[in-house]
Amino acid sequence: MKKRIALASLVALLLSSAAFAQMGGGARPSPAASATCDLGGGKTVKTDYSSPRVKGRKIYGELVPFGQVWRTGANEASTFVASADVVVGGKTVPAGSYTIFTVPNADKWTLIINKKNGEWGIPYKYESDELARVDMKVSKLPSPVENFTISYKKSGNGCTMQIDWENTRASVDITAK
Repeated sequence: MKKRIALASLVALLLSSAAFAQMGGGARPSPAASATCDLGGGKTVKTDYSSPRVKGRKIYGELVPFGQVWRTGANEASTFVASADVVVGGKTVPAGSYTIFTVPNADKWTLIINKKNGEWGIPYKYESDELARVDMKVSKLPSPVENFTISYKKSGNGCTMQIDWENTRASVDITAK
């Protein structure tokens, strides 16, 4: 009897482990994505994030509420890794690995650079670990973007981080220090 219970427990554990592995390691509705910018002189910034899809939904102001901290993507919170000291929107960010969040609004966004790593995303409870909050410019895109995208566009002596989704682009300048 004890062997049957132990065997049943083992089978249940294996089945739940397999289901969990499929959820985490299989095809995700919001697949992993990455963007990198070469700032010159071997200095780079890189962002890893999960890319949700619009799927006919109203995004900003509904799915992603205005005025609230958002994980900036899906699944795990997005990461920002600087190989050297950089300036993001006028604020110095030392070389290192960070988590980024945003506060979207119709006319202005705020980028939050947080020293804490490995968060799932929300609810946001990491104010004491914030390195900086910087303003982002907001503009309307000429055509809708289905896949949430973070990209870097080379600009002057640095790059502009661009967050595009639905009909909105939020951007901030990044330079090497």
